[in-house]
Amino acid sequence: MTPLTWKEAFSILTILIQKCRGQKITLFFDELPWLATRRSGVLEALDYEWNSNWSQISDLKLIVCGSAASWMLDKLINAKGGLYNRITDVIYLKPFSLGESNSYLKSKGIKLSAMQVLELYMVMGGVPHYLNQVEKGRSSAQIINSMCFNEAGLLFSEFNRLFESLFDNSEDHYKIIRKISKNGNSMSRNELLMETGHKSGGGFKKKIQELKLSGFVQEFVPYGKKSRDVAIKIIDEYTLFFLQWIEPIQLKTPMGSSKYWINAFKQPNYRIWSGYAFEAVCMKHIDNILKAIEIENVAGEIGNWRHISRKGSKQAGAQIDMVIDRVDNSINVCEIKFSNEEYIITKDYAKKLLHKKDLFENVAKPKKQIFLTMITTMGVKKNLYSDDLVDSEVTLKDLLN
Repeated sequence: MTPLTWKEAFSILTILIQKCRGQKITLFFDELPWLATRRSGVLEALDYEWNSNWSQISDLKLIVCGSAASWMLDKLINAKGGLYNRITDVIYLKPFSLGESNSYLKSKGIKLSAMQVLELYMVMGGVPHYLNQVEKGRSSAQIINSMCFNEAGLLFSEFNRLFESLFDNSEDHYKIIRKISKNGNSMSRNELLMETGHKSGGGFKKKIQELKLSGFVQEFVPYGKKSRDVAIKIIDEYTLFFLQWIEPIQLKTPMGSSKYWINAFKQPNYRIWSGYAFEAVCMKHIDNILKAIEIENVAGEIGNWRHISRKGSKQAGAQIDMVIDRVDNSINVCEIKFSNEEYIITKDYAKKLLHKKDLFENVAKPKKQIFLTMITTMGVKKNLYSDDLVDSEVTLKDLLN
């Protein structure tokens, strides 16, 4: 007999469990938010069965899983219903790191260079489901072209499906993400409120929180600022890639050119995107960076810094990608640069670095020793300027460890 309701189904399950007394039993509900539609009654039935029967069975474990982080928080972790204060542990399942992604691909017999693994990561992040689609014997460019620029590719229309499945009223979340992307991938809360037309309050705060918990954005307090001046950045690699490359051409058909992504290397947008994407990767690998420059035991707060010159001022503004404020009276100001070869500090770029450092000292007034750290893919080419300016380096090899 097929049960007509979840309550009936759980009652039958309880009878079966009672017949297995003395044995260890695990009940696992995958993607509970998908099961718990408004009229399904599954959450109410789960509340009832757990409190009435299952909680008294010492050998039984109940595990529920859901990719919609905001739903899991609202309906289970922070809910005041029947399961309130019943949770014994919470596991926040994060994507693979760059090193873990590399190991996973190797376990499938896929051997790519460090740069090609990085390029895949900059497009799809460390999501195992996406990495599982990578085919052996193909270059990163071929893989990206197939998965992202082919109408049958997994990542061609994944973004829309993802947002609609994770968030109610997902258009509001779209709007926030797009505004951040169009404004240099860094906006304050006040800037976002003005740009999106939202009112300051619980609704806007909840949407930002949902985007954070789902791994799309991260908040950073700029150096020298207070918590109310928090900056919001997109840290999800696929989101950055979709908005820059896939969305603008979704309406253009036919897709499927084997040369699309290879040709994209030649476009100015590639430099802009790769810079933001590599920065997002670095923000997820802070521990690797601290270890590489041997300051993991003295690092304190980590943020960024930006100074916008007043109108009419002859002095140019500046932005520092990462500021590591240390407890040993020192600060590392970090420049993050993506390059397919050794990065060359030219005479003009050396002037920009000096300007950033001087402006930071004069405006932020840290009163600490300042060290310049270059975070690059292939390292910094040794020359007169690098010897004079750079105090420490982090490379792709460090991020892979």
